Amino acid sequence: MENFPAIELLNVGKSYGRKNALEDVSLTLSARQCLALVGHNGAGKTTLIKIILGLLKPDAGTLNVLHADPGRRQFNQLRRNIGFLPEQVLFQKTLTGRETLAFYARLKGVAVNNLDPYFERVDLQDAADRRVGTYSKGMRQRLGIAQALLGQPKLLVLDEPTSGLDPVARQNIYRILDDEKKNGTAVLISSHVLTELDDRIDRVAILNQGRLVAQGSIPLLRHHINMRSRLRIRARQDTCESLVAAFRLELPVERISGEEILLRCRPDQKMDVLSRVMAMEEGILDIELVDPSLEEVFNAYSATGPAFREDSNG
Repeated sequence: MENFPAIELLNVGKSYGRKNALEDVSLTLSARQCLALVGHNGAGKTTLIKIILGLLKPDAGTLNVLHADPGRRQFNQLRRNIGFLPEQVLFQKTLTGRETLAFYARLKGVAVNNLDPYFERVDLQDAADRRVGTYSKGMRQRLGIAQALLGQPKLLVLDEPTSGLDPVARQNIYRILDDEKKNGTAVLISSHVLTELDDRIDRVAILNQGRLVAQGSIPLLRHHINMRSRLRIRARQDTCESLVAAFRLELPVERISGEEILLRCRPDQKMDVLSRVMAMEEGILDIELVDPSLEEVFNAYSATGPAFREDSNG
């Protein structure tokens, strides 16, 4: 499958009365990519998702989803190519898991006589013929993931996909999403659980009070605002003293203990600092390099609001 843009938004806006829910939002999501949409409550994430799905019409701007305008009637035929998981998964409790999945399969034009692979992917094969009313929250969430996967969607829109899941189930969901990406699917995730997204996404879009304040890969966003990486060094006491003397005029240096120090360096300084530290290898006992996490990047952009897009530097 070609690397087509599954979502293209240009200067999209939406207001409710005098309140701007979205203002001048532009973003893209291509096939084989995973984009995290993050923001505080009320930032506009739900409104943006509804616009992408064609459930709301924007007041301004243009958008294409799977090469079509979601607000037009012709888009209905493309809905079969979209898998959607809402934040709150609600199913009819009196139906079995199989009956529930069959209902959504018919809506998507998917054969209902071969649903077992979907149950197996989300580890629900032993509960497929039980009533949904007997399912735990985590099981209902996994059933929701299964219905979103019906029909090999070209676009997955997932709102809090790991809500209520235990660590093993969360890992399995992200393995499924990796497989979908490899098959050409574009994945949009909205989540508050930023700590588990760092190594799972290709790009992030940060919304703040209806405005898109940043869009790009996590390393690119770190670099744009010169967020410092943390270099924790454990070494002999005399080596720690030499390191403090060598860097105290250049970098923030924190003496944690007699045998441990913490250096904070900008992205463009990392390789030079590491090289100089490793030159003292005889006295070095351990080195840990920690880059700013997605949560730290999000907090920085939400606090300062430095609007940045990955193409803004040309």
